Amino acid sequence: MAKSQWSFETAIGLSKALAKKEISAIELAEHAIARIERHDAKINAVCVRDFERARDAAHAADTARARGENKPLLGIPLTVKESYNVAGLPTTWGIPAQKDFHPQEDALSITRVRDAGGVILAKTNVPLGLGDWQSYNDIYGTTNNPYDLTRTPGGSSGGSAAALAAGYGPLSLGSDIGGSLRVPAFHCGIYAHKPTFALVASRGHTPPPFPPLPIDRDMAVIGPMARCAADLSLLLDVIAGPDPLEAGKAFRLSLPPSRHDALKNFRVLVIDSDPVLPTCTVVRAAIEKLTNDLGKSGATIARQSPLWPDFAATSRLYMRMLLSFLAVGLPSEIYASAVAAAAGLPAEATSLQAERLRGVALSHRDWLLAEGERAQLRAQWRSLFESFDAVICPIMPTPAFPHDHSPEQEQRRINIDGKDYAYTDQLAWPGVATLPGLPATQIPLGLSPDGLPIGVQIVGPWLEDRTPLRLAELIEREFGGFTPPPAFDD
Repeated sequence: MAKSQWSFETAIGLSKALAKKEISAIELAEHAIARIERHDAKINAVCVRDFERARDAAHAADTARARGENKPLLGIPLTVKESYNVAGLPTTWGIPAQKDFHPQEDALSITRVRDAGGVILAKTNVPLGLGDWQSYNDIYGTTNNPYDLTRTPGGSSGGSAAALAAGYGPLSLGSDIGGSLRVPAFHCGIYAHKPTFALVASRGHTPPPFPPLPIDRDMAVIGPMARCAADLSLLLDVIAGPDPLEAGKAFRLSLPPSRHDALKNFRVLVIDSDPVLPTCTVVRAAIEKLTNDLGKSGATIARQSPLWPDFAATSRLYMRMLLSFLAVGLPSEIYASAVAAAAGLPAEATSLQAERLRGVALSHRDWLLAEGERAQLRAQWRSLFESFDAVICPIMPTPAFPHDHSPEQEQRRINIDGKDYAYTDQLAWPGVATLPGLPATQIPLGLSPDGLPIGVQIVGPWLEDRTPLRLAELIEREFGGFTPPPAFDD
């Protein structure tokens, strides 16, 4: 295999090459490092380099393999989102006041990656406080989309998505509460999996300077990113499972297998748009093509169902519960101002923006009432998944948009087929899976006429992560997947 081909090889493919001694772990690490050094001045995906320790880990992997050892990630180079604690490296979440915060221990997921033989090259860029679908901050600057440097790579795992698209190793770790795994994967044409809530213990993925204590952060998850669907399962199996400090003392993870292993056996509900937040023409066309392809492959397809939860109602609920969670991190004066503004909202104000404002001021009583609504929603999804195996729906309404760093996100606009919508209303489609805590796999569907990636999410049943992951693998095998950005070949 020519050297340039290693840049976009899968982790599974690299493991086979390492086992056959076609390449060594140190050679792979050096190849990825050289690629970062060659290209990242333009992309700025990597914000913290850890090359010397990566070289040491690669040498150790080669030594272990020579002894006959074999681990899931042995010798595989990868990146991780800046928000993960990695001992000795800064963890800032893009917050200038935390630029000198250095955790003393690895996050649990980082420990699991290292124990599996993974070679961590670097940390990748994020937006301020992980709170945007763009990835820029005053510490590390702006990350650009490898397919068009004038556009966002997505966020908040935007650096990881851009790194994968540019060939900086086959795997990365990200996180997601407002689409932060799936949105950048969509915008950079790669794969990502938002696991079922709490499937992956998140200790050490903690805002600085807080200690890395076990805690369930409502709706927030961490998960894998890759350039092929099967690699998502590889990395998920490494990091998944309860925290040994808590539930892991009594419980062990045993995910059920995929419901099916052939496209023809899947029952799929396809939703391509909604008036609450329409999708643009090119996104709908890509979903339509996939739907037709699945139908020709024998899958049972439905384009509507009374079992599909009311998108407007669930989007409003998601906005309230999400902002109730996020408001904890607001400065006191901004929080007080938002509470006062929420108090002035008329009862008939039911826009998504109004619900976000209400969410900031949500009382504990109101949150518990909202939690009851969410329990009902989960029951609706359980009923839906008695008739369907997966739901395919949008993750974002348009391909990657131009950088927009105007300070007030609620004042930004996203243009969908000539009409402007509130920028933050884009939360609605990620919320389909986030609010009920369901697994969702983002898959690429090719490029738009402008050369920008388009994708879709596959939502699966609670704790049946292997079902959307397997469907993603079958779609990739049958219809194709990741397309490298032409400007960043070797």
